Amino acid sequence: QVQLVESGGGLVQYGGSLRLSCAASRIIFSRYRMGWYRQAPGNPRELVATISSGGTETHYVESVKGRFTISRDNAKNTMYLQMNSLKAEDTAVYYCNADPSWAPWGQGTQGTVSS
Repeated sequence: QVQLVESGGGLVQYGGSLRLSCAASRIIFSRYRMGWYRQAPGNPRELVATISSGGTETHYVESVKGRFTISRDNAKNTMYLQMNSLKAEDTAVYYCNADPSWAPWGQGTQGTVSS
């Protein structure tokens, strides 16, 4: 079964940075467009950034444009999300999955921004 493991979350102050990682296994990772999703308390899960299978095309939700950068290393079956200039509203559990999502969800990684 496909396994996705997110890591790199933590507690940072307003304006700080976090770098998230997503390790994928039991999947031909390089075939799939991938995305980072997040879910804040009381809110539905939202897709915040996507990256094409080859890594050449990226898209971001308006609220994170210019602050977040998605990337991937297909040789390592790993995807990243560099998050800079963090705001309180970025506080959420962050997940990775294909876009559209079809794999079992991982446990996510909590990112908390203190004001």
